[in-house]
Amino acid sequence: MFPTIRPFSAVRCTRTLVLLGALLALFCGASAQAQRMDWDSLTQLAQSRAAEPYRANSDKLPAQLANITYDQLRDIRFKPDQSLWRADAMPFEAQFFHLGLYQTEPVRIHELLPDGRVNHLPYRGADFDYGQNAFDPTPWGDLGHAGFRLHHPLNNPAYKDELVVFQGASYFRALGAGQQYGLSARGLAIDTVGGSGEEFPRFTEFWLQRPTADAAEVTVLALLESPRATGAYRFVVRPGQQTTTTVNARVFLRAGAGPVNTLGIAPLTSMFLSGENQLLPSDFRPEVHDSDGLMMVSGNGEWLWRPLQRPKGVTVSSFTLQNPRGFGLMQRDRSFASYEDVEARYERRPSAWVKPLGDWGPGRVELVQLPTPDETHDNIVAYWVPATLPAAGQPLEVAYELAWQGDAQQRPPSSWVTQSRRGYGYTKLNAEEQARQPQYVIDFTGPALDALPPGAPVKAVVSANANGRVLQTLAYPNPATRTWRVTLRVERVDATQPVELRAFLQHNNDTVSETWTHLLLPE
Repeated sequence: MFPTIRPFSAVRCTRTLVLLGALLALFCGASAQAQRMDWDSLTQLAQSRAAEPYRANSDKLPAQLANITYDQLRDIRFKPDQSLWRADAMPFEAQFFHLGLYQTEPVRIHELLPDGRVNHLPYRGADFDYGQNAFDPTPWGDLGHAGFRLHHPLNNPAYKDELVVFQGASYFRALGAGQQYGLSARGLAIDTVGGSGEEFPRFTEFWLQRPTADAAEVTVLALLESPRATGAYRFVVRPGQQTTTTVNARVFLRAGAGPVNTLGIAPLTSMFLSGENQLLPSDFRPEVHDSDGLMMVSGNGEWLWRPLQRPKGVTVSSFTLQNPRGFGLMQRDRSFASYEDVEARYERRPSAWVKPLGDWGPGRVELVQLPTPDETHDNIVAYWVPATLPAAGQPLEVAYELAWQGDAQQRPPSSWVTQSRRGYGYTKLNAEEQARQPQYVIDFTGPALDALPPGAPVKAVVSANANGRVLQTLAYPNPATRTWRVTLRVERVDATQPVELRAFLQHNNDTVSETWTHLLLPE
């Protein structure tokens, strides 16, 4: 309701009414704009935030939540019957996570209606079962949420499985049929290495597109913010045996903020504790990892495979590529016997394959490997770094498809590495010589090798950087598995420096395998 205006004169009255009308129109227009959202509106919002100084979240949790324990937080559960879209029997449902302990920064979540209108989804204490906690959420108001998860009948048409989770900074992860959560993806990585310290951008606001009754996919919009960047993100999630997430991102560097040394696009985060070429003698399990290698394919079609390791210090590998066709952290080994873990079920952990949509131009895939004391810490990061960054306020626009793959996963069209092991069988070399001259045994399989006639001449092409000398190379068929095996022995020049190794199979002048590329860590 507007106050009564008492005019001093007709002229003044006319001017006042015109001004009041303009203000009313401005107010109503702003209100209408605030109640609508689409991809372009989100882009404008991210761009406008990039022109402003960063404002950190100032909301403080109630004391009861700020001092909560891990077990107390686990006892707080969202009530499934309160799931968004359940009452309408939609093919997708949304549930929300409660703030507390490590999740202290709230995110605002909205429902995006088909006509573009926005329905805010406030925190409601009645949506949660607090278990044994003696909490009264009534005075807390609209706290916001810690994140959300989407459900869909992935494995059984009668039950909606957990499909994808967005929680913590810009982290998200998804599942295909028959899979179990493992590695995670992120919206953006800033200065994971190469700067004064890593910055973790976070999704501060989400818009969940209301699905139709026969929807085969669900769409999420997200606003990303950090001290040096903002971003508009759109995720289209299509569940299946291979769940795919199509990601569109428009990233803006913030005006007046410090320089960004390493801008990581499509970052993936995983865990590697032990594996074929790095055993853990104290552990009964043969291998412990969420991913066993980094796979890449360059614009010219060369496929690369880098087995993961757990180094003693931070190790960074960069692979310069022009317009990459894809990269990903893969869990190739799908055999239970390789892990023997009835709880963790590492053989069910998904691979994550990033397929660029459009031309990404020059840049590099960067692999960061960190030490870790156990399997509860992620210590592997991989992402794409563009060769040039946009000016502050100008968009860096990228699009890619992120596939969460299980037993059926991306492979090179020729042949690929099934395992690589370091060590000797019987040998006359003593322990000091074995350490100075490590041996690797690498197995390859695939259609290009299967198509070769018996007795076909296949050779291993092996090379090392200046710190390594290749002493011996053998390539021969493995009759037990009907695959091909390569044995190579290399000598270190300087034991305090790493050795880069490359090996692939060649038939006549044709390359018939991916390239195994390995980093022999310094002693």
